[in-house]
Amino acid sequence: MIKVENLSKTYHIEDGPDIKALNNVNLEVEKGEILGIIGTSGSGKSTLLRVLRGVESFEEGEITIDDVTVTPESTPYYSRKLRKLTAIHLQRSFGLWSETTLNNVIRKLYGTKYGDEALTDFDFAYDEFEDEAMEILRVVGLDHKANHFAPVLSGGEKQRLIMARQLAKKPEVLLLDEPATMSCPKTKQEILDSIKAINQDLGVTVILVSHLPEVHHYLSQRLVLMEEGRVVGEGSPDEIIKRFLKKMEPKVDGRNPEDIGEEIIKVRDLKRNFYLLKGGNVLELEDINFDVNESEILSLIGPSGAGKTVLLRMIGGLDQPDEGEVLFKLNDEWVDMHQPGISRMKIRRQMGFMHQEFALVHHAKLKDQIAGRLGVKGIKVVDEAKKKAEELGISDLALDVLYQLTDLPENEAKIRLEKIGLSADILDTLFPSFPDNKVREYAEPIFKALDLPLDVLNRRSYELSGGQKVRATLALVLTSKPKVLILDEPFGDLDPITLRMVSNSLKQINQKFDTTIIMVSHHIDFIEEVATRAIHMEDGKIIGDGKPGKECDEFIKRCKADYLKDAAEWKEKIAEN
Repeated sequence: MIKVENLSKTYHIEDGPDIKALNNVNLEVEKGEILGIIGTSGSGKSTLLRVLRGVESFEEGEITIDDVTVTPESTPYYSRKLRKLTAIHLQRSFGLWSETTLNNVIRKLYGTKYGDEALTDFDFAYDEFEDEAMEILRVVGLDHKANHFAPVLSGGEKQRLIMARQLAKKPEVLLLDEPATMSCPKTKQEILDSIKAINQDLGVTVILVSHLPEVHHYLSQRLVLMEEGRVVGEGSPDEIIKRFLKKMEPKVDGRNPEDIGEEIIKVRDLKRNFYLLKGGNVLELEDINFDVNESEILSLIGPSGAGKTVLLRMIGGLDQPDEGEVLFKLNDEWVDMHQPGISRMKIRRQMGFMHQEFALVHHAKLKDQIAGRLGVKGIKVVDEAKKKAEELGISDLALDVLYQLTDLPENEAKIRLEKIGLSADILDTLFPSFPDNKVREYAEPIFKALDLPLDVLNRRSYELSGGQKVRATLALVLTSKPKVLILDEPFGDLDPITLRMVSNSLKQINQKFDTTIIMVSHHIDFIEEVATRAIHMEDGKIIGDGKPGKECDEFIKRCKADYLKDAAEWKEKIAEN
């Protein structure tokens, strides 16, 4: 049904080296098959999907789907024919109408047949398309949500509704690009079961790109391994997964859970309510009580919407609770993270916060990015910023509020500044970059712990390998040697080989510098490898607090995550064989 012959594609990067994304790729897919494609980030998986979709040009080779053949010389007419035969679903795609679930599918069915799904009044379309729309919703497991308002569906339900709308186009081939990588196990299971139903009930051919072995073990009938734009292996999922994981570096030993210090953070009686206007979901975070001990690695686990990120942001003093307090130990005193002032600034200086979107700046040298980071988190930053604030007539309370912005994602910080009529220049004035000659001094011990060569300081992001890029990202937040590191799923979309590098790096940093780490992650393997303790959350409440293995097992059971059942057992079996 699908034949790819000698396919090559090169990206020409301005101010950077050319990237050979696809290099003489040859591939065949049978009708009705679920073909999996696995490989590390940058191996060419997503580019191949985009070429098959007809939205990416290529320099060499030929693609055939059914009776449509496309070459580099083909006119746009043939690319449009490819797009009619295929549908694609991307990991973060949420383009939905603010209407019911059923309306979203009927609109797509109408648009597919008549060419315009944006009609203001299309009630007449129900007679023609309602039964077909309900059948599609049944296949993706959303028929019981047919009359629910689409914007208030859960993340997993939205992803399944996107798939339903793609199916309404009646594609021969469904192209899936990491459709569930960033989802929690519960959501992921729902999405994977929908994919299986689409293939079995409708006979749709599926090409599934994912770097998660457990997803391919559960879904794929045949698996292809890609490296540096080439197909380097093809066979049964277990056979290819074994080959893929061979490049994973060995695990380093972590801290003995009994080798943990005294409490340095107290979370007491936290409460925070969120209400969604016009109905929808309500999150009530309440009765949150626990301590965090020095040098432990604590993971918050739970389904999407459990309140994990909300809790992290309150611990970091980025959001206010409705009730309760978060206390950090500073010398021998306890500082309330929700009371503005210089004491809170001193706590924040010793804290690193990595959000999901934390990343290196593409064109800036790493040493310049670290200089900027040290300008915010260096040892004398608070005292020097206080002097400048006094000169500018800025109070201690206002200075602390401005300092808080340095831990927020860039876009969120910009919005908050605009609301009070300020630009980002005020942050540069109060917290200027460190002198260039000091960067190496600060970076050296962190780079050594991360096994990162110091000459990387003079390179830009695009000049680094995948592993160097991840370690450099960690180095950026760790160079100031924070006592507490807060991680809100910044590594959620990494492949397992790169994630092992992160796991080992975090354990080494934790042991060498006694860094306390509080993190959120949906990767069960990662949690069990790194964490010394796990807190299990559900519906805004803590329902478990203990050893990571025990809490993760209970989480998997409550999620009914069949794709993760016996994962450790079959991975071990693959490794032995």
